[in-house]
Amino acid sequence: MPRGTRVILVTGGAGFIGSNFVLDWLAAERTPVVNLDKLTYAGNLENLAGLKNDARHTFVKGDINDRALVAKLLREHRPQAVVNFAAESHVDRSIHGPADFVQTNIMGTFSLLEEARAYWSNLKEAEKSDFRFLHASTDEVYGSLGANDPAFTETTPYAPNSPYAASKAASDHLVRSYHHTYGLPVVTTNCSNNYGPYQFPEKLIPLMVVNAAKRKPLPVYGDGKNVRDWLYVGDHCEAVRLALKRGRPGETYNIGGNAEKTNLEVVNALCAILDEIRPQPHITHHSSLITHVQDRPGHDRRYAMDAGKLRSELGWMPREQFDTGLKKTVQWYLDHMAWVDGVVSGAYRSWIDLNYGRRERA
Repeated sequence: MPRGTRVILVTGGAGFIGSNFVLDWLAAERTPVVNLDKLTYAGNLENLAGLKNDARHTFVKGDINDRALVAKLLREHRPQAVVNFAAESHVDRSIHGPADFVQTNIMGTFSLLEEARAYWSNLKEAEKSDFRFLHASTDEVYGSLGANDPAFTETTPYAPNSPYAASKAASDHLVRSYHHTYGLPVVTTNCSNNYGPYQFPEKLIPLMVVNAAKRKPLPVYGDGKNVRDWLYVGDHCEAVRLALKRGRPGETYNIGGNAEKTNLEVVNALCAILDEIRPQPHITHHSSLITHVQDRPGHDRRYAMDAGKLRSELGWMPREQFDTGLKKTVQWYLDHMAWVDGVVSGAYRSWIDLNYGRRERA
């Protein structure tokens, strides 16, 4: 990456991972960020309220499919890197409405790549060699693992099983092709399930915390034994910073938390934390709120990430243990219920009813 204090362009920087990354970048790197976000339901400027008077942070409301806008931002701010977090990312929503995932994850990534390539092609040679396009992706592109299968590596064949995963797989392939065809210096990261502050409460952990705090049922799909590798969002942000600064162009790096848990284990651990720090009248154990509901279609059984390449090449290891990270996360949501109430709109309540309210109990 170029020396000095040149800006980076972050897309999707008002969402869960993106906003955590912007905050992490400004705290650790201290160089300016231009933040482009469409502010769909999951994007929230309240995530970035602490940067309101920070001159290093420039927010622009816009769509990554707006190529004229992207070109303008590249031309005016001359960033040293583009970091692409912009994505539709919820599997259940992709089942009910896949078109948005195709539009944002595939066409949006294509638009960004085209404008980044045009911008990069006109840089001076030293700037061209230092420029990076980092594309943040998911472990779901690899498909599902059996109980005893080895964890995903960067060479695991792609086998996406949901419209969301398929759209991210397509975007990964586009990014790879722009390096091999045009020489664009790209780096791709594939991460496991993130958790932490500012996650929209449609995802497992915040949904369970919010429901439990309001003594509502805790809906768990099927038998609850689907396994995910859990990664604290702060560890993810650090890994992305390292991959951006020192990752080899054209390479992919898996980012995992080394914390495989079944969904039921996660929910029970969360309930135990709530029993300890937020006991409620008439509820001896929050786990009594757990309700098994009909499984979602095509639900992958197990994901697991081998982050050995990131560890050996860049020296990264997750700092947060799952139990400590989960406790921090639960406490954050309990302390920020006003934030939750602010993002949980009528449209969100309609979505929860669509996805969970009409499922039969398992």
